[in-house]
Amino acid sequence: MYSLVQKRRWFYALSLTVIALGILITLYSLVTRGSAFKLSIDFEGGSIYELKFTQAGADENSIRNVFGKYGDSTATIQQLGDPGEYRWSVRASYHEETEKRRILDDLNAIAPLDRTQSQDENVSATVGQEVTRAAIFAVLVGALVVTSFIILAFRSVPDAFRYGVCAIIAMLHDILIVAAIQSLMGLTLNWEVDALFLTAMLMVVGFSVQDTVVLFDRIRENIPRHLGESYETIVNRSVLETIHRTLTTQISVFFVMIAIMLFGGASIKQFVFILFCGLVTGSYSSIFIAVPLLVSWEKRDFPFNLLTKKPELASAEA
Repeated sequence: MYSLVQKRRWFYALSLTVIALGILITLYSLVTRGSAFKLSIDFEGGSIYELKFTQAGADENSIRNVFGKYGDSTATIQQLGDPGEYRWSVRASYHEETEKRRILDDLNAIAPLDRTQSQDENVSATVGQEVTRAAIFAVLVGALVVTSFIILAFRSVPDAFRYGVCAIIAMLHDILIVAAIQSLMGLTLNWEVDALFLTAMLMVVGFSVQDTVVLFDRIRENIPRHLGESYETIVNRSVLETIHRTLTTQISVFFVMIAIMLFGGASIKQFVFILFCGLVTGSYSSIFIAVPLLVSWEKRDFPFNLLTKKPELASAEA
């Protein structure tokens, strides 16, 4: 029987390398930009314009040139609806009311604006800060609930606490990698962190834990069935019995998400890509991080040898 868990140190090394690179990317963004991520106006505050032109003439470049005159050449510009509707959404930095009127006048010079259909509003950065705090609180509470649930559900298994801790480590592994990908995309493609990114992160957290619990549950079932086998063999058997079903489900989801990224609307492609990366790393961490960590803890590999005394040492102290 092929053993995945015996190669666990290679998996740890790969994950630590990727996480280390991700931390370096995030630090580089922090030094060069002043923040770990490129933040949208949902977090920094700004102005949102909903524009309705009455005829052709305005395109993304011409609209961007107008906002560039007011020091906002990096505004997010998206076309809404069908091209024949001449509707655009612009998310820009904060502008005073007098400046907004000048911007609308300049846009009207490109193509006539339907003033009754065009709107503009300011977004406070306070809202984004509250959303961020709520998301962080949700992750922390989720981690506590997951650990408590796993300890309760696996109470018939020796050292049930280990299962909860390993699930949380795998979840943090996924969060760090997805955050690094977002930071990299912000540096290379000017992708911004918005409310959809937080939604994707929370979905990644839920998927990571759910996938890990499925594998842990099979280990729990196999422990009483194979009492004569070592813990490492039981864990490896459980992974091999579950991996085909897990990968089949994930691959089906991956194909759907790839189709959305290729043919879906531009407004959700960033969200779908981040979610796709999270599902990939979540599938990896469940099989190659969370489960091998259980074996490392049982065999007291570093750093778990610092947490648990070896039997011979315990008997010697007694």
